[in-house]
Amino acid sequence: MHTDGTVSITVNGEHKRVTAGLTIAQLAEELGLVPAKLAVERNLEVVPRSTLNEVIVEDGDELEIVHFVGGGDHGRPVDEDTWTVAGKTFRSRLIVGTGKYKDFEQNAAAVAASGAEIVTVAVRRVNVSDPNAPMLTDYIDPKKITYLPNTAGCFDAESAIRTLRLAREAGGWELVKLEVLGEARTLYPDMVETLRATEILANEGFKPMVYCVDDPIAAKRLEDAGAVAIMPLGAPIGSGLGIQNQVTIRLIVEGAKVPVLVDAGVGSASDAAVGMELGCDGILMNTAIAEAKDPILMAAAMKAAVEAGRLSYRAGRMAKRRYADPSSPLAGLI
Repeated sequence: MHTDGTVSITVNGEHKRVTAGLTIAQLAEELGLVPAKLAVERNLEVVPRSTLNEVIVEDGDELEIVHFVGGGDHGRPVDEDTWTVAGKTFRSRLIVGTGKYKDFEQNAAAVAASGAEIVTVAVRRVNVSDPNAPMLTDYIDPKKITYLPNTAGCFDAESAIRTLRLAREAGGWELVKLEVLGEARTLYPDMVETLRATEILANEGFKPMVYCVDDPIAAKRLEDAGAVAIMPLGAPIGSGLGIQNQVTIRLIVEGAKVPVLVDAGVGSASDAAVGMELGCDGILMNTAIAEAKDPILMAAAMKAAVEAGRLSYRAGRMAKRRYADPSSPLAGLI
């Protein structure tokens, strides 16, 4: 003990002179710490927390005082995140199709599980031989779920335009999904016919969301022609291969002034999350849900994946590094 009534100790590697006779708990309080939240080692021996009010600090003591530190920021509430196409605003970023289900009842249950607010619907001839046959509208109410008439199965601009004119006459729909296919084997879009149909439909007051190749130049031309949303394929329709070219999808997103939605090729929830993490405004899928062993469960999985992918994109991905970087801080290491 020094003549001034102090003792010399070392605390976390720093030399200090403190009043003689202090308990470890009193020392901690003098340092602005809460003893109940600490663990203390004295001369390489752990001091039981229950004795911190009893153990006296002695001259020459070496103390290590530690506590738990976090590796992340404080959480904050996630604000409502919506998207808008052609003046209509939606919460769900998942659009689902209405084909390939075993029946309308299963289709309706999958839509409910997905949380989707938009469903694509094909325009087909009425069954005149059985006018009382059940219809999709009996199970999915177009007053509650937005119907998006599409041109599935059309291989030229004329048939696609004709189909959508009938759809508008039947239900007043102007927000439509345009796809003009090039061939039956790949179901790849014919971009010459697609662009021509887009221009004609836009001039007639339609608001076409357009299925296209994953080409930034083609996407920009569609936007200039009047497309209200660009819908590049992730992989061939119904393939379930996932997004094959993330680079071009990202370039389309960066260059577009209208919403971009991946359309076709999603097979699993992780595929949907990847699309959203690229910055897409939404994902459209049909086969991935309808042909799953449990379509209802898969619909719920896709809902969660789209939401998680969107949150991940908004949060901002960490930088990729070539070498390891410790999560716990090195400062204060014992």
